Amino acid sequence: MLGNSACEGAETVAAGGDLDAAGFCAGAEPVQVALTVSDVQRAFARLDLPAAEHVIQPPDGLTLVNFDTNFYTTSTEPISRTVTLLGQQVTLEATPAEFQWSFGDGRSLTTTEPGTPYPDLTVTHNYERKGTYRPSLGTVYTGRYRVGGGAWQQIPGTVTISGAPQPIRAIEAQPKLVSY
Repeated sequence: MLGNSACEGAETVAAGGDLDAAGFCAGAEPVQVALTVSDVQRAFARLDLPAAEHVIQPPDGLTLVNFDTNFYTTSTEPISRTVTLLGQQVTLEATPAEFQWSFGDGRSLTTTEPGTPYPDLTVTHNYERKGTYRPSLGTVYTGRYRVGGGAWQQIPGTVTISGAPQPIRAIEAQPKLVSY
C-alpha cells in the first residue's frame, strides 16, 4: 500500500467528488490520511508496465546499407491496473503517447506515431555503413486515474519504459552478373 504520511499542503483526491469518502487530515475524527495526487503519481511510476514490442523489417536481423529499414510497434493500447491506495480502490490507466526510437548508430527519433508494417513505411532509418547495430524502442506512457467509480483525472507527468536492444546487421549488396 502506498500513502502519504502528511496531508499539509497536499491536494487530496476525493472518491467520486466526495471528500468524506477519501478521508481526512489531522483535525477531523477519526484521523485518516487523505489520498493525494502525489500518492497516485508514485503508484503510476511503480506500475509494472511492459516494454513495447519492437518490430524491425526486413526481419531476421539483416538489412542493407542505404536501404529503408522499417520500424514499428503493435503495443498501442491503454493498459489498466487497479491498485489499493490508503484502503481505496484506484484504477490507473497507462496509454502509450510517444515512441523513442534509438537506431543504434547514434541517431534517434521521437514520434507519437507507432510506425506501420510494410508497405507503409512511416518510421524508417537508413544505416550508412555496414556493421552490427542494436536499435531499441522506449515508450512514454501518460496516465489517468479514478478512485472507485469516480470521474477519470489526468496523472501529472509520464513514465518511460525502455525496451531491450535488438541486434541488426547492415550489409552491402554485391551486384552479380548472371548469364542465361
